[in-house]
Amino acid sequence: MLLFLGPVTRAQVVKATIKGQVQTASDGQPLPGATVGVPQLGIGDITDGKGFYSFGLPAGDYTLQVTFIGYETISRQITVNSSSQTINFSLQDAGNVLQEVVVEANTLRQKLNTPRMSVELLTSTEAKLLPALFGEVDLIKTLQLKPGVQSGGEGASGLYVRGGGPDQNLVLLDDAVIYNPAHLFGFFSVFNPDAVRSVELYKGGFPAQFGGRLSSVVDVELNKGNPEKFTATGGLGLISSRLTLEGPMAKDKASFILSGRRTYSDVFTRLLNKANEGSADYSPIPDYYFYDLNGKFNYQLSSKDELTFSSYFGRDFFNFSDNNFKVGFDWGNSMASLRWRHRFNAGAFVTTSVSTSNYQYTIANQIEEFSLRLRSDIQDFTLKTDFNLTLNDRHHLKVGAMATSHSFTIGRLNFGGGDDRFSVSAGNSFRATEFGTYISDDFEVNSLLTLNYGLRFSGFSNKGKNYFGLEPRASAKYNLTETLVLKASFASMMQYIHLVANSGASLPTDVWYPSSPNVKPQRSQQVAVGASKLLGKGKYLLTNEVYYKWMHNQLDFRDGANLFVNDSLENEFLFGKGESYGNELYLEKITGKTTGWIGYTLSWTYRQFEGINDSRKFPNRYDRRHDISVVLLHRLNKRISLTGAFVYGTGNAYSLPVARFAMQDVEGRSASIIPIYSERNSFRLAAYHRLDLGMVLKLRPRRGESDLTFSVYNAYNRRNPYFVYFDQVNEEDDKTPVAFKAKQVSLFPVIPSVTYNFKF
Repeated sequence: MLLFLGPVTRAQVVKATIKGQVQTASDGQPLPGATVGVPQLGIGDITDGKGFYSFGLPAGDYTLQVTFIGYETISRQITVNSSSQTINFSLQDAGNVLQEVVVEANTLRQKLNTPRMSVELLTSTEAKLLPALFGEVDLIKTLQLKPGVQSGGEGASGLYVRGGGPDQNLVLLDDAVIYNPAHLFGFFSVFNPDAVRSVELYKGGFPAQFGGRLSSVVDVELNKGNPEKFTATGGLGLISSRLTLEGPMAKDKASFILSGRRTYSDVFTRLLNKANEGSADYSPIPDYYFYDLNGKFNYQLSSKDELTFSSYFGRDFFNFSDNNFKVGFDWGNSMASLRWRHRFNAGAFVTTSVSTSNYQYTIANQIEEFSLRLRSDIQDFTLKTDFNLTLNDRHHLKVGAMATSHSFTIGRLNFGGGDDRFSVSAGNSFRATEFGTYISDDFEVNSLLTLNYGLRFSGFSNKGKNYFGLEPRASAKYNLTETLVLKASFASMMQYIHLVANSGASLPTDVWYPSSPNVKPQRSQQVAVGASKLLGKGKYLLTNEVYYKWMHNQLDFRDGANLFVNDSLENEFLFGKGESYGNELYLEKITGKTTGWIGYTLSWTYRQFEGINDSRKFPNRYDRRHDISVVLLHRLNKRISLTGAFVYGTGNAYSLPVARFAMQDVEGRSASIIPIYSERNSFRLAAYHRLDLGMVLKLRPRRGESDLTFSVYNAYNRRNPYFVYFDQVNEEDDKTPVAFKAKQVSLFPVIPSVTYNFKF
């Protein structure tokens, strides 16, 4: 339970529980983060991810108030007796453009008093206001602007949270797992902002219902569709267009939302290739595009039962053809989830879901009459149930269980000659089972102290080997004063599947590999402590968190490892440990004409493996000492908003040869140049920094809404490093090398863009 205005006098005795749901009046969407309470007593709650609230009140007459930034405040007179009451609210849009420019959907005082720590809540409204690469809005890239969250490099949408790798993030879309949440080789995420209602990121203090990953949870919830009227939303950008349709299917009973997005850069590259074909210096341009589709259908079976079906399908395609050489590459995710939600009474409800998720990639090459096809994928089927019970005004209990059947295809190769003269097939397949069960309790000890504690028990079975793990979780919040709060958390996590990726490859050659008799599960423990302080009469919130994370059974590869067509892939693995620690400082403002935040992270991340770097620990590739983000949003008037984002980060760690020697085994032949390396990742790329600018201009169409979004990516044209290579310098008229010169490759110069967005 959340105390959000002040302490309750100890003489008051709770007689009844007030519960319900808060939704939007326009389309019936639940509103997470809305405040429901009685200001005269200082008692209240913040709605959860489904828009539900619950708290206790003494007997008497009160004014119940509901507030949510961007919506009109509702006040209702209620009489409380010994019976519990269910009171639902529908909030009207306040019609204020400025109020939509928010970082999170609750006020700073509410954020101060929430018992959760290391959590970020993001709405698609904010992401659409920030400048974007090629004008393509990206929710994951917006999360990268938060402290403790880093990207993998220029343009990448991967998340590296508190020293963890991209495979250590549990990404959920309406309860179904998304294994590779990236398009365009990692430059954009798979989440269409028009279809997404909210994104919640957990960096630590993980609730017990989440498991299977070490470093973070990204919980994405799709819009449920407008139950009142039909609407169309979309946008036209430089490289992609999108369209979303939503509306009622049966009045007050059913609604739907369908959303699609596609890039069209391939249209132009094909035209250029056709126009230049046959010229002397013709060099074909690779063909690339992606698309994704989202759908969600809701049906209200009764006043207590709701059925929801969600789906996603997305694919990336890369093709290159030149004379007798052809290469094709495609990858993507698909998922489907069916959820049934039943409310027993005002204080108890259960959500049960069955889902399937698939990630696969395929490489197809053809050289003259020989063809090669290489495929890997992972397929999941999951059954999950979660039971929520409010025991009384001080205890909120959660109990649940899940089971997943995994199917892995690893490096499935088909190779053949012309006219089917011969063919070769190879690869591995695995079937494994994973389960988890948990219990947790939100306990308001008194008006100052709130606890959350829980225990998760998980297991995994593959090839006759069973693994089990106990994962305790705990967090606490203590109000020192009305404006100063202390928080702490501990979480133990298990991860039973591992991402095998060739970091030197330019394409996403991802292979998910299960724990087995020779491959142990990954484990981590994380502790965090922090303090939050309201400043400037409640206009600013300053948060500081310190964390330390231990990681065990981390996976790396032997030098020269063969990751494909290898029936003994486990022999290429090395296992070690890691540690990450740091300090995250965060200052934000969400009211007034100028809003935004400043984040600073100071951190260290190390790995240590037997057989690498003489078994000494070394900085991880994404160890970043300093990471700074500054985000500002300013409303000039009702029609024009200006945005800006500046980021700075210490360069990624990497390895370089410190010397070379020439070896000539046969006289007369060219010498072989052998590089000599020092310690692993002992060098740094140049620091990364960039300024993005944007402007949103509200238009005045005859019907509906529309705007033009202008953005400038990398405004001062910083040539940030993507990678470094060495160019050999030879003697004149000789092939004998005399030096090697390091050269830097950068991806994006200054890129202006404009996007037209509409809704009618």
